[in-house]
Amino acid sequence: MAPSDRPLTSIEICAGAGGQAIGLHQAGFKHLALVEIDKHAVETLEWNIKRRDKWSWEREYCDVISDDVNNFRPIPSEDSRGAGLNKPVKFLGRQLRRGELDLLAGGVPCPPFSHAGKQLGKDDERDLFPRMLELVDELHPKAVMIENVRGIKDAKFVDYRTYIEARLAGGRAKRPETGLEEDFAGMGYEICEWEVLEASNFGVPQLRPRAVLVAIRADVLGDIKFVWPSPVGDVCSVFHALEKSMEERYAPYISMGGETGAIAQASLDRWMDKAFKARAKRDGGIAPTLVGGSKKHGGADLGPSRAKAAWETLGVSGMGVANNHEQGEKKKSQGRDLFGSDGPMLTVEQAAIIQGFPEEWEFTGGKTAQYRQIGNAFPPPVAAAVGQAIADVLRAADERDAKNGAPQQKPLPEQVVPALADSADDRQGAGV
Repeated sequence: MAPSDRPLTSIEICAGAGGQAIGLHQAGFKHLALVEIDKHAVETLEWNIKRRDKWSWEREYCDVISDDVNNFRPIPSEDSRGAGLNKPVKFLGRQLRRGELDLLAGGVPCPPFSHAGKQLGKDDERDLFPRMLELVDELHPKAVMIENVRGIKDAKFVDYRTYIEARLAGGRAKRPETGLEEDFAGMGYEICEWEVLEASNFGVPQLRPRAVLVAIRADVLGDIKFVWPSPVGDVCSVFHALEKSMEERYAPYISMGGETGAIAQASLDRWMDKAFKARAKRDGGIAPTLVGGSKKHGGADLGPSRAKAAWETLGVSGMGVANNHEQGEKKKSQGRDLFGSDGPMLTVEQAAIIQGFPEEWEFTGGKTAQYRQIGNAFPPPVAAAVGQAIADVLRAADERDAKNGAPQQKPLPEQVVPALADSADDRQGAGV
């Protein structure tokens, strides 16, 4: 198998409803495991993997694990002989070994660093950076990708960022538990910086800056340069993103004619006018950041007062999330959902469009659970752009090593790998 044809493998922790997983999948990565603690998000992952043709590889070889990431043990050891992966064994021919994985990724919980929270950082019980670092040490993947909110780049967290970098690449830093400086040997990685990427630069109709850390193993990177993705195309406005779905939502009522039809047409026209005019704004008429909230805090609305005011300029009411047509008819909620004086509320499906999810991706659970999955997600187009940049390095490293005559692993006796076209029928043997 040519180096360019080798499947690039990944494991993702804190996978949520699949925002990052979708993007990395689009960039060519094949997931060996997706780990998530929220049961609704796990059901969403399982539902889509089971039903989407493009996810046939994951259907056969990927473990979707519903558990706390602190309990996740991907490689058996003396202390955890019952650990390891299940479905990936059919691909690998055995358990995964340290150093074989191409990418370990994760959108670790953002509340410890979010401007919307108390910014407790390392003192927040939800901080999973320590577990991510443990997994890097256990798996020793070729590349690491960690996503978080922009707040982690604040000056107050400089010591914590320096510690994370020192753990990965070596250097002097303050240990969070003691506050004392130490020299860390590192794990053999080169830091490709913390970059703040704006989702609207990648076709997402939303203001959503995210901090992304990429680290690549030094023996893999060598003389290859990692290049952060550049903005692509023009800004996608909320008007452009939602025009079709808004028309579809109002169509059944407009078709009724009479007073109902007139009210529906007038409501649609008001939204169209506001959203269209918003394109002339400095930001191009994009949405404010969707806020998913949590089990303890936040409900199905579009965020704090400032966000609601921004939505109002786009012709959308931020006071809640609308029922779909069927539920709206059943609950008689269309007066609130569609015909309110401050504009229509978004449906779950429209919130997913604002977050950059592909149209076919479905969410499970109740309306609030679905909205939280969407609001807490990493926009797939941004994940795809970063994933492609990482994949470019890994492919280039494969090509370089092949030219230099580096030893290549032979295919394992039981290993059969589907080709990258995602066809379960078109297969050929491959090494990892």
